[in-house]
Amino acid sequence: MKTYFILSAIGKDRPGIVADVSEVIYGCGGNIEDSSMSLLRNHFALLLLFSTDKEEVNQKLSSDLKRLEWEKNLTVFFTPITFEEAHPGDRGESDHFKINTSGIDHAGIVFKVCRLLADRGINIIDMKTHRVLSAESGTPLFEMDIDIEVPRSTSEQTLRNDLHHLANELMIDLVLRRI
Repeated sequence: MKTYFILSAIGKDRPGIVADVSEVIYGCGGNIEDSSMSLLRNHFALLLLFSTDKEEVNQKLSSDLKRLEWEKNLTVFFTPITFEEAHPGDRGESDHFKINTSGIDHAGIVFKVCRLLADRGINIIDMKTHRVLSAESGTPLFEMDIDIEVPRSTSEQTLRNDLHHLANELMIDLVLRRI
């Protein structure tokens, strides 16, 4: 019977982090099914879902990952998940949109946009943020791209209006487009 796990790891960026983590998974008979990995300034982070057919793998996985943390200076967390969690069914009727924002960086942009979405039952599927300096003035600029899943029961026009008002309040540019 297959066992499923979610694993996250983070460490100072260097070549070989993915190879090191995937070697441990492979050594436990694991198969990486889904993953997301990213360089965050000088740290590399990965999040993945993997499965294994091997029985009693928790002990080996735990000791191998502890060794990896110690030898390779990584912080690793893992947890088993159920088959149902690894293979979610239909999440209901929804539409997919992308939100792109940009503006002068200041605290609260992520929180306020994400709070507005959460309060309307809108699920964030993927999100990337970047802080860059303006080439002309050196002013810190903030960009955020979010993929969202909007229940069909949510009015697109109302969502657009709410996001427009929030963008004005935050003094940012915000574009919502259907994907």
